[in-house]
Amino acid sequence: MNPFLRNTLAVIAGLVIGSIVNMSIILLSNSIIPAPNGADVTTAEGLKASMHLFEPKHFLFPFLAHAIGTFAGALTTAIAAIHHKTKLAFAIGAFFLFGGIVTVFTLPSPIWFGFADLIFAYLPMAYLASKIALKKNK
Repeated sequence: MNPFLRNTLAVIAGLVIGSIVNMSIILLSNSIIPAPNGADVTTAEGLKASMHLFEPKHFLFPFLAHAIGTFAGALTTAIAAIHHKTKLAFAIGAFFLFGGIVTVFTLPSPIWFGFADLIFAYLPMAYLASKIALKKNK
C-alpha cells in the first residue's frame, strides 16, 4: 500500500478509535460516579448550568476519558503508520488537545482541572503511545 495512503488511514483510524474510547468512558462514568443531584449532564447547557455542583471526584472520569482516548488513538495511529510514527501520534495528541482547549473555554470547569487536563492528558499520552509503538516494532 502507498505509504501516504496508509499513514492517512492510520490517522483516521486513530481519530475514530480515540473518539470511541473517549466517549465510551464518558458514558460509563455516570454509572460509576453518578452526577450530583439536580445536575443535567445530557446537554451542554445543562452541564454548564450545573457545573458548580460537581466535586473533584466528578472530574476523574473526564480526565481518564481524555487521557485514555488520546492514548488509544495515538497508539492505533503509531502502530498502523509506516513512517513518521511519532509525528503522527503527536498529531493525534494535538487534535485531542485542541478539543480539550475548546472544552476548557466552553465549560466552566475548575481551573485546577483545566490545567491538569491540558498538561497531562494529551501530549504526554501521545508521547507514551509513540514510545510503546516504536518498542513494539523493534
